[in-house]
Amino acid sequence: MTTTDLTPPRAVDDGAAGGGPRPGRRRFRLRLPDRVRQGGLPYLLLLPALLFELLIHLVPMVVGVVMSFKELTQFYLRDWSQAPWTALSNYEVAIDFDAPIGAALLDSFVVTCLFTVVAVSLSWLLGTTAAILMQETFRGRGLLRALFLTPYALPIYAAVITWAFILQRDNGMLNHVIHDQLGLTSDPTFWLIGDNSFVSLVLVAVWRNWPFAFLILMAAMQNIPQEQYEAAQLDGAGIWQQIRRITLPSVRPVNQVLVLVLFLWTFNDFNVPYLLFGKAAPESANLISLHIYQSSFGTWNFGFGSAMSVLLLLFLLLVTACYLLFTSRGRKGEHV
Repeated sequence: MTTTDLTPPRAVDDGAAGGGPRPGRRRFRLRLPDRVRQGGLPYLLLLPALLFELLIHLVPMVVGVVMSFKELTQFYLRDWSQAPWTALSNYEVAIDFDAPIGAALLDSFVVTCLFTVVAVSLSWLLGTTAAILMQETFRGRGLLRALFLTPYALPIYAAVITWAFILQRDNGMLNHVIHDQLGLTSDPTFWLIGDNSFVSLVLVAVWRNWPFAFLILMAAMQNIPQEQYEAAQLDGAGIWQQIRRITLPSVRPVNQVLVLVLFLWTFNDFNVPYLLFGKAAPESANLISLHIYQSSFGTWNFGFGSAMSVLLLLFLLLVTACYLLFTSRGRKGEHV
């Protein structure tokens, strides 16, 4: 008896016995490829994410826009839909820069722009420098990479509260080192009030954000072929020429997205100034996010605060659109 003789007989398919597959199964096999060709399956898979996005972001955004056209104060919190309509009066007050309210909003906007430019520039510079240095193989590189990512991995509330203790005037570690131990200052410095509050805000923001830039750029630099650096060294190119001619052009698409993300995060940052300074930040560190919070919950004028938020949203959308348009033109110019 051969091996084939021991093989059990196959179950006979009713459809196969009748000369073809069963009608129901045949229709299913025909319908599914048709739906895939029509592009309906990707949208079906994205439907849960779109529903959550609608509930979490779009619905509150629409409600906020509606609130910006209302005189929504503490008298209408029980039923905010009964608040009277004010048309564009909230927006007119916000952009009237000759009035105290508009002037305060403009000052906060200027401080936020300056803070964003400084913090994003330093975060990108530190992240790029660390990513370039970490490309070389040396003992302890893995440990340094883990240490560099520690600020990004820590919970933001615990990290910023720790910085608030460090920056205290009388009991902070920073003043203890530079004043008590080193004697670099005649008196302990106020880091959380006055003009120094801006420096403290930038310091904490950069400490928090630069590991993200380091992580993204380090991953991008891993894809650069090592042969390009070896060929550049044979041609006599130094380290700065290699960075300028090879590294930075290779990671330019990643940098374009990275700078935009850092800009949006930093401009909208609320946690860092709130945890450092509380509800009322010093004038030199009064970011627009904290200013809108104070205008809404400090004065209980949620309609006015919503108008400020809508103006901020429009500004960020305009900057993002201009940035994407500029970078897309730059990429098209490179391929011409």
